[in-house]
Amino acid sequence: MPQNKNSLSKMRRMLWLMGIVKIPMIAYVKPRLLQLDDEQALVRIKLRRRTKNHLKSMYFGSLAVGADVAAGLHAYYFANKEGARVSFAFKSVKAEFLKRAETHVYFLSKDGDIVEKAFQKAKDTKERVNQMVRVEARNTLDEIVAIFDMEISVKIKS
Repeated sequence: MPQNKNSLSKMRRMLWLMGIVKIPMIAYVKPRLLQLDDEQALVRIKLRRRTKNHLKSMYFGSLAVGADVAAGLHAYYFANKEGARVSFAFKSVKAEFLKRAETHVYFLSKDGDIVEKAFQKAKDTKERVNQMVRVEARNTLDEIVAIFDMEISVKIKS
């Protein structure tokens, strides 16, 4: 039976390696990938000493890392699925903080289809493609604590 190129354990390992090798802030915050498929990505960041601010709620930077990971993993997911190399970055971010995140936080991106279309367009045109995606951050009581509108920028490497 062929192994799925995008198994959850493989993508978790890729996230861990990215944190160790390329983006140390990811390694420091230790986000946990809970779900990743064609439609959505779900990531959890625990509220603990490393992720707290002086008010004992989740620090702004920790929330930004969670949104970055939840939105960004889809680009790697689709690139890996197609066997392509991708150059990926965020061009802009608009964040709305609705309440203090005083528990662990779950970051959900349901825009996998949007990222896939951007990936396919970048692959077809060989140009950089920009697209907006949304990430909702929810506490353990399932209350929205923040909403991130993030502009992704995708280019397929040759």
